[in-house]
Amino acid sequence: MEGDDEPSGTMIDDEIYANGGVGGDEEKRNRPIISGEQLDIEAYASLYAGRTKITRLLFIADHCENNQSMQLEALRMAYDEIKKGENTQLFREVVQKINGRLGHNYVMDSAWRDSVDRRAEQKKEKLENELNAYRTNLIKESIRMGYNDFGDFYYAHGALGDAFKHYVRTRDYCTTSKHIIHMCMNAILVSIEMGQFTHVTSYVSKAEQSSETLDPILTGKLRCAAGLAHLEAKKYKLAARKFLETSAELGSHYNEVIAPQDVATYGGLCALASFDRTELKNKVIDNLNFRNFLELVPEIRELINDFYSSHYASCLDYLGNLKANLLLDIHLHDHVETLYDQIRNKALIQYTHPFVSVDLHMMANAFKTSITGLEKELEALITENQIQARIDSHNKILYARHADQRNATFQRVLQTGGEFDRDVRSMLLRANLIKHDFNLKASSRKL
Repeated sequence: MEGDDEPSGTMIDDEIYANGGVGGDEEKRNRPIISGEQLDIEAYASLYAGRTKITRLLFIADHCENNQSMQLEALRMAYDEIKKGENTQLFREVVQKINGRLGHNYVMDSAWRDSVDRRAEQKKEKLENELNAYRTNLIKESIRMGYNDFGDFYYAHGALGDAFKHYVRTRDYCTTSKHIIHMCMNAILVSIEMGQFTHVTSYVSKAEQSSETLDPILTGKLRCAAGLAHLEAKKYKLAARKFLETSAELGSHYNEVIAPQDVATYGGLCALASFDRTELKNKVIDNLNFRNFLELVPEIRELINDFYSSHYASCLDYLGNLKANLLLDIHLHDHVETLYDQIRNKALIQYTHPFVSVDLHMMANAFKTSITGLEKELEALITENQIQARIDSHNKILYARHADQRNATFQRVLQTGGEFDRDVRSMLLRANLIKHDFNLKASSRKL
């Protein structure tokens, strides 16, 4: 018996090795070149509609100050989009951000602004008169519609707090499950825009409970909303499950909140960060429904396959090239660093798992990092008990601390023998007690 303490490169699991865990192979070399091109703002904005299209463009403009051409392109598109609507407050903000940098066609249009504000005052007065009349006549359906129209009015003009209040007030006048679902979807939409994700979770639950049968598109919308709420709360595993359960029938029907490409990106990254190897295979790679979303974002599809196949260099290349654009995503930007760290840590753990010893030079090359940096990462994982191993810093080798199987077997045998001996003694004692009528005699003496 030798060498349990200092193994020399023996492998425990052949599957990862066969899939390319160490070094590259022909398949890996033939993969398409990864593109690091900057975000195509026009193509990106075309995926969305309504207010979220504008807020995403403004978010990009605010977060790419070092790239003035991208910033001005985003502001130009936001300006044009706002003028299709009635939100003059947002229009003022965009004009201020542009600050004359786009020429005379993109300055404050006072005539348009004043005209929209004037029509808004007239419409508001009309809606108030109609709602007061409905409330006087106590017609529930009319009152519900009146509050709903007010909610639409405030939402269109950017008064999200007032819009939310009026949408929620319709609840007291809902008479069918369809009305309740409509109220919930409006409340969810505004809550997402306001960043109030606790409200999102609450109204998703209300909508799901309001009817036993929901059509696939509506179910997909609710799952996406719930996924965004879990993502915001950093519950990545729950978020991944919601996005993975979203029906491909959703398509672009919820583009006022999320695009199908986002479902693939959010779901794929959250799954990589939180799922174990088996879950990744069963719930993501073999998920025919989610595959429809992944086809829309080939980079996410490829990096998931690379991760599962242990092609870590290629996987990390994809992640590196996607990072700049992911940091411009309004929902994902706060989570990119955390998700990337978790994915990288899982890759390190998965790389070391099948071996009893690992050459750190080879591992550093696979992860495109320095020996010193790799040692620090592994030290952190060992300290957190995520990797059972020790590092030979002199020879640059990682040794796994696998349990002594022979000793563990001996201990289990001894424990089982002791339990058997105790059980046999107990049965013999009970048999003797019954044989000599001990219990009966004891009860007789008490009498």
